[in-house]
Amino acid sequence: MGLVRDNILTMTGYIPGEQPLDTAVIKLNTNENPYPPSPRAMAAVAAVTPEQLRRYPSPDALTFRRAAAKIHGVSPDMIMTANGGDELLAMVFRACVTDGQPVAYLDPSYSLYPVLARMQGAAPVVLRYRISGATWDLPEEIFRVNARLLLIVNPNAPSGTLIDLETLSRIISSFSGLVLIDEAYVNFAPHSALPLVAKFPNLVLLRSMSKGYGLAGLRFGYAIAQPQILAELHKVRDSYPCDAISIAAATAALEDQAYAQGAWDRVNTERRKLTEELSALCFSVPESHANFILAGMPGGADARGIYEQLKQRNILVRYFALPQLTDKLRITVGTADQNRSLIVALKQMAGRPVEIPR
Repeated sequence: MGLVRDNILTMTGYIPGEQPLDTAVIKLNTNENPYPPSPRAMAAVAAVTPEQLRRYPSPDALTFRRAAAKIHGVSPDMIMTANGGDELLAMVFRACVTDGQPVAYLDPSYSLYPVLARMQGAAPVVLRYRISGATWDLPEEIFRVNARLLLIVNPNAPSGTLIDLETLSRIISSFSGLVLIDEAYVNFAPHSALPLVAKFPNLVLLRSMSKGYGLAGLRFGYAIAQPQILAELHKVRDSYPCDAISIAAATAALEDQAYAQGAWDRVNTERRKLTEELSALCFSVPESHANFILAGMPGGADARGIYEQLKQRNILVRYFALPQLTDKLRITVGTADQNRSLIVALKQMAGRPVEIPR
């Protein structure tokens, strides 16, 4: 119609996971933390005053940045906040890429990346994982790719697989553009790329308060990088990206590391148990270091069909009609009771005798 750019007219937007209004539904589809936020975060929300809401919030969320800097062992000018990790991704695209310039990302990975590339009019360079059963190997092209921007989710979504620091160092040192490592799920993993930030000025880490801290409904993310690159990203951000309530809650949640670590430990314990139970049902499951599991179907079973049958039983998991994923389901690690309900349902659907696990 001539009202918007041609690339917007022809693209398909990002499709988020289902968010049912029925609270009786067991939600194992969007990787929310199954445990509530820190009580300190909820108290911080309750303590927000009318005067704080009358005024604009802190444009740079200084209280949060100071808390994050202390926890991560960096200076506050190496922290930048955003209205969720997705806004940070959009800022990086705006700052680094223009029409026709190449953007590289692994696939299968976060399905927002190709959408952002199309929005920006960039030229996608797709680096496909080599997948064999439960094994996900990096493509050799990642060590010689030429692009303005390289996006890596680590641990990866949707597989939960983790790239070691030595390999990440090789990738970053061989890449001339900006590398963004999306660590939205890193709280459930044994290591982070944080030690590499001081070494590489072309590295940006993305962190989220949604998964590890149980604040998905709040929308709060942040970047960790050397100050000079964050200074450039500041130029393309919103004037007040984080509201007063989110700053207060995110700061309190981040400072309550003991509570957060307890939730991470419980998720990791449940992840191990769920992996064992799915494997016993002949699902193919890569080792996950996130708060979800990618389950390959046993015996050529129909992944979409199993997704639909689970949905009819009020259990939501994530099905992706995307290359290399059509025979798999991504399952968020829930509470012990939620995971038990899932396994019981899968056994009933398979016609197996149901023994209540654990």
